[in-house]
Amino acid sequence: MKKDIHPSNYRLVVFKDFSCDEAFLTRSCAPTRDTIVWEDGKEYPMVKLEISSKSHPFFTGRMKFVDTAGRIDKFNKKFSKSRFSKSES
Repeated sequence: MKKDIHPSNYRLVVFKDFSCDEAFLTRSCAPTRDTIVWEDGKEYPMVKLEISSKSHPFFTGRMKFVDTAGRIDKFNKKFSKSRFSKSES
């Protein structure tokens, strides 16, 4: 293995998925400003996640449809004006 290519600042970090309110503790060197008190009573750095294996549809088997900014409607409106759209005759 090559020397001096891996980070040396590994520490215990909590990764928290805010979409399903699940968290897990693991070793990481990810930078973070937030901290959280874990189940053992100790305070650890926390990395906020929007999605993880606990909430991703591939791993959970549940489809969760989220259209936060109306992106699909915006796309459909834009696409309906193109020459490739299906015109009803």
